[in-house]
Amino acid sequence: MSDRFMIYGATGYTGKLVIRTAKALGMAPLIAGRTEARLKSLAAQHGLQYQAISLEDPTALDAALSQVDVVLHLAGPFSATSKPMLDACLRTGTHYLDITGEIDVFEACAARDADAKAAGIMVLPGCGFDVVPSDCLAAHMKKRLPDATSLSLFIAGLGGVSQGTAKSGIEGVGKGIRVRRDGKIVRAKTVPRRELDLGEGPKPFVAMPWGDVATAYHSTQIPDITVYFQSNPQMERMAGLGMFGRWFASRGFMQRRLKRQAEMGPEGPNEAARRASYSVLMGEATNAAGDKVVSRLRTPEGYTLTAMTTLEIVSRVLAGELKPGFQTPSSVYGADFITEFDGCQLEDLNS
Repeated sequence: MSDRFMIYGATGYTGKLVIRTAKALGMAPLIAGRTEARLKSLAAQHGLQYQAISLEDPTALDAALSQVDVVLHLAGPFSATSKPMLDACLRTGTHYLDITGEIDVFEACAARDADAKAAGIMVLPGCGFDVVPSDCLAAHMKKRLPDATSLSLFIAGLGGVSQGTAKSGIEGVGKGIRVRRDGKIVRAKTVPRRELDLGEGPKPFVAMPWGDVATAYHSTQIPDITVYFQSNPQMERMAGLGMFGRWFASRGFMQRRLKRQAEMGPEGPNEAARRASYSVLMGEATNAAGDKVVSRLRTPEGYTLTAMTTLEIVSRVLAGELKPGFQTPSSVYGADFITEFDGCQLEDLNS
């Protein structure tokens, strides 16, 4: 028998990493996805049950979800896959977890809050590196400065990305650099840039449309939110696209071309790269009087952390530790949740 949770998107890069971690923890999920041959091989390797299910087959999806209490949805891009999975969870009373970092997906999930409460389920997108550490950091900054009106989050050390993450980024190119101003998500007229020292000397940072533009607001109600990544050539190219460049990159033929290029790259960072890497995040909150608080969070490499946080959240939901409706990681498990994981260190840099 499998445990009462399903991993959908099991044969992808993150799915395989999460399954290996789950097995090491003694967990036995039902694994699922679209391609039976790949699932069968993966299931045999790990001694797990599997089901091949298309998200375009609601009857089969409902039947599979009716066997479990929780789905950990790992099959992106979530702009295409989140709605059919969430719809099925609402029909079957299955708790919904995913690892999206896509602003629009978070907002679409938040819009289903009343539906989720009526169904008695928790809807918690962003259970991985997107956005557990940054969301907990945002909530920590709110605790330190309750009347904060502006929040900046800085992220460094992202390292390599999986093919799925790359494809999700490609889909968002046409929408430009988005930030939150006066409580609303807007496209930045000029790209925000900062230079900051996260502990290894001053580095350039450029604003990116990270999921916290959505989630940090739901967690903190801080009206102005900007998320910055440490600059690299790929991010600079994205930030430098003008209106025509964004429009051209969002055309169907260009999207297909860019995604094919992403598929030609590595599936994701190898184990040695993951072991050698880590991430550093910094939060900076200010209020109307000009008071400022700054905190820094160090975590393991992003995909490694994703395997840790997703399975911990699954375990807690299976144990009944949940809140019905749309939630963020910090709204249900608190600002200190991230500090419970090995390798995560949070420090306040000013008092």
